[in-house]
Amino acid sequence: MKYFNTIVDWNMLNSNEQKNILLRPIIKSNSFIKKKVKEIIKNIQISGEKALREYTILFEKCHINEFEVPKEKILSSSLYVNQSLKNAISIAKKNITSFHKAQILPPVDIETQVGVRCQQIYLPLSSIGIYIPSGIAPLFSTVLMLSIPAKIAGCKEIILCSPPPISNTILYAANICGVDKIFQIGGAQAIAALAFGTKNIPKVDKIFGPGNAYVTEAKLQVSSFFNGPQIDMLAGPSELLIISDETSNADFIASDLLSQAEHSVSSQVILLTPSIELAKKVVISINNQLKNLSKSDDILTALNNSVIILTKDLSECIKISNTYAPEHLIIQTKEPRLILKEISNASSIFLGPWSPESAGDYASGTNHVLPTYGKSVSSSALGLCDFKKRVLIQELTSQGFMDLSNTLETLSEAEKLEAHKNAVKIRVDFLKENI
Repeated sequence: MKYFNTIVDWNMLNSNEQKNILLRPIIKSNSFIKKKVKEIIKNIQISGEKALREYTILFEKCHINEFEVPKEKILSSSLYVNQSLKNAISIAKKNITSFHKAQILPPVDIETQVGVRCQQIYLPLSSIGIYIPSGIAPLFSTVLMLSIPAKIAGCKEIILCSPPPISNTILYAANICGVDKIFQIGGAQAIAALAFGTKNIPKVDKIFGPGNAYVTEAKLQVSSFFNGPQIDMLAGPSELLIISDETSNADFIASDLLSQAEHSVSSQVILLTPSIELAKKVVISINNQLKNLSKSDDILTALNNSVIILTKDLSECIKISNTYAPEHLIIQTKEPRLILKEISNASSIFLGPWSPESAGDYASGTNHVLPTYGKSVSSSALGLCDFKKRVLIQELTSQGFMDLSNTLETLSEAEKLEAHKNAVKIRVDFLKENI
């Protein structure tokens, strides 16, 4: 059996080598995928559910008469989910609900000057689409992560699409989270159906959820249409970076690296540590734990994208981490919160030895839909605000308007916007004549 043994000394690398070692795996988005997705979207727009049926036969090898899953089947899914899993889902739902309810923002309502009232309110998106891939396992956890904040935000309609046959676990999770309609459609064709609607599938305002290269490309393309929906984000392969010191538990670190490498062959995991002794222990532990994992071959492929980096100290670890801007960051050091103060770029952070990345994936309460590929430099984890829109309101009294009118006329005149100035002057003249 092959094994992992990639340890490099950061300070023995030149600047180009340091840059290259932090490169992500290349996202496959070739011209064939772009062309095929464009063709699928066009066919769905023209032929609707006829095209959906053809693609479902072609890609899913399924003959579907009715795409919508009947209510009876959704309700009966509960019979096929064992009680221990139901209990676990219930705990995860409670924690995710608590954390996202805490994100509710109060409206802003102030007078910027006497008689000039400005407000900011938050309104829910009317309808959203959730895409849940099937792949090697039904991602029912993503159903929780997307539908729970959508319900808290007050979205009026939540539509879920997933490739057939949809697992009972996904149906059960969707039902207890208040998903309105479930359709057994997968791939780029599902994204197109959500984006533009068909006879029976509603058009949505925004599409959420992960997927393969075709799904990701479809999200990108439909969001570029004039009347297309918004999308949550374009997520790349999963990634994890760990900062550790000599006090860290090598077995814990190895298990976290392996758990994230398990996501896909394109995943990437990195350990940063100033301790060569710890690095060697982690290598041994990785290879020992690999023997007991059924996906060891796929994990080893992901580990080809991965590395353990030796640094001169923890400060250098922090600098490298901020440059990499990881999706997941675990800080397993003697005083992790001291390190936290110096972190500027990461999507989701896990502190201490008892906070595995698995907790965030499932049930701590935080959202597991996160920006990847270094996007945490400017983007945030999915949250309640992604299911709402900000609306600004202003209301001026006659006196408040008069007090501000000279400023408005001066500024609009300076920008040579005559009609803007005129909209102010007409009101000023009216008030002078009538009051």
